[in-house]
Amino acid sequence: MAGHSHWAGIKHKKALIDNKRGKLWSKLSKAIIVAAKIGGGDPEANVRLRTAISDAKAGNMPNDTIERAIKKGTGELEGGNVEELLYEGYGPNGVAVMCDIMTDNRNRTAPEIRKIFELHDGKLGSTNCVAWMFERKGLFIIGADQTDEERLMELAMEAGAEDVRQEGDKFELLC
Repeated sequence: MAGHSHWAGIKHKKALIDNKRGKLWSKLSKAIIVAAKIGGGDPEANVRLRTAISDAKAGNMPNDTIERAIKKGTGELEGGNVEELLYEGYGPNGVAVMCDIMTDNRNRTAPEIRKIFELHDGKLGSTNCVAWMFERKGLFIIGADQTDEERLMELAMEAGAEDVRQEGDKFELLC
């Protein structure tokens, strides 16, 4: 009577779902750990952490798992040695590529990234081989009904923003 067990069918479906959920939670947990390590464990003062927590809640991650990840990032618990690395290289046809990577093992990550570049007709480069071509920028989008242009322009200039422009019913602030 092989293949007729109701529980066996459920077990296989549940295993697939649990595997996908585990990969997602692992990724979200690493993002929380890195955010807490960089900016502290207070979501009110750390925008990156607040975003990572909201992403984790959207992925149905339990609150105790989120709290544990924050504690690992701040150093209260052992574990959280996840770090952020920047790999640079050239993709197909010489396209410059920058990869922002979170990893817990540098020695394993570098060969994996090199292999990904090689599989896609690219080449992993050395430090700063393409970084000089890129510039990190921030973009804030604010609804036009939230503020007036005069006040926003004044605040942006005081804070050192590059540009403020109106696009339809919103303002785009580039910094």
